[in-house]
Amino acid sequence: MVTGRPGATAAVTKARLRRRHAAERRFHAYAIAAVGVAVGLLALLVVSIGSRAYSGFRQTYVTLPVLIDREIVDPQATGDPAVLADANYLGLVKQALRTRFPDVTARSEQSELYSLVSMSAPDAVKAHVLARPQDIDGTVEFRFETSDKVDALAKGRIDRELPPEDRGLSDLQMAWADDLRAKDELAIGFSRTLLTSGDSREPERAGILAALTGSAMTLAVTFLLSFPLGVAAAVYLEEFAPKNRWTSLIEVNINNLAAVPSVIFGLLGLAILLNFFGLPRSSPMAGGIVLALMTLPTLIIAARAAISAVPPSIREAALAVGASDVQVVLHHVVPLAMPGILTGSIIGMARALGETAPLLMIGMVAFIVDVPKGFTEAATVLPVQIFIWADSPERGFVARTAAATMVLLSFLVIMNATAVVLRRRFERRW
Repeated sequence: MVTGRPGATAAVTKARLRRRHAAERRFHAYAIAAVGVAVGLLALLVVSIGSRAYSGFRQTYVTLPVLIDREIVDPQATGDPAVLADANYLGLVKQALRTRFPDVTARSEQSELYSLVSMSAPDAVKAHVLARPQDIDGTVEFRFETSDKVDALAKGRIDRELPPEDRGLSDLQMAWADDLRAKDELAIGFSRTLLTSGDSREPERAGILAALTGSAMTLAVTFLLSFPLGVAAAVYLEEFAPKNRWTSLIEVNINNLAAVPSVIFGLLGLAILLNFFGLPRSSPMAGGIVLALMTLPTLIIAARAAISAVPPSIREAALAVGASDVQVVLHHVVPLAMPGILTGSIIGMARALGETAPLLMIGMVAFIVDVPKGFTEAATVLPVQIFIWADSPERGFVARTAAATMVLLSFLVIMNATAVVLRRRFERRW
């Protein structure tokens, strides 16, 4: 039976092939466009944060010679550290500013002059005198941090055309800052304070060291609790648990817990850990336990996937030479699955590092200046520190927030890159 002319059939076939190839090309174009949009948005986010973070990693400094007057520091020449610690170092800084600008004599103008430098300036002089008491009665050149507003002026973040009440600096203060810069006594350098100090009400004195320490201690508690429990639960469910309705119910609940919002774990920590067990509020111990509960389902799922990926022939070969079930698991299955387990653990720790909501619920939003020295002391973590700074009205905290965000993103990228390297380095192809 003839169904049609051969030429017509070939033409229809070619037309269908052209349409199919065109659809495939459109699909590829859509996929490439989607990837391009995602990469572009990611680049926009990084550039947006990075442009602000660059300013946050830098600080404006003013160089001033300070006369360490014995009559102010140690009038009795006792050399007692307790006497030196109680001296009026703020008076020395003010005297240095008056010496630098001798024409400023009015009390109101002197008050504006003193606000050019940070409130941390007396602390720097005090630390120097306690470390080098032999410099008393001598002149020492100090490099003080400027105030937040002078720092913003030096970085070009203040419009000079605005009225004084809007820009936050008077005309005299701007003139003094310009005079210091013209004589190379005002310069911008790397902000040591950002990485070496705790939080502060003044942006130029605020740092992330306390938050970084709190994050490290909290993650240590999280890892020490979640890793052994997660691996043990995964081994039991995958290798020893009978397949019945109870284990199925447990597996379903583990999968559901992995999707529970993190704030729920914070409420659990508030109700159980703090109110019932009485753990210290805002401590790395409480925060680590809450994050361990949150990451445990994810770690169990990742560990089970890694264990199930080990070929059955490994187990059969071990059993064939007389190994017990426990020896098969501990000596063969778990070591071979360890790269995948570690990868899942690192990804879980990275998620825990970036969490804020559950820690806010247990009070880790406290204002922490000192670096915590124990797991039960009050502490904060880096995401919460970013949250606090983002809510601060001072202009300088905008750059500090972006800088802290870049530090947090750097740690997250490092942790995820480590997981990828471990997987590629130790993963076996069966």
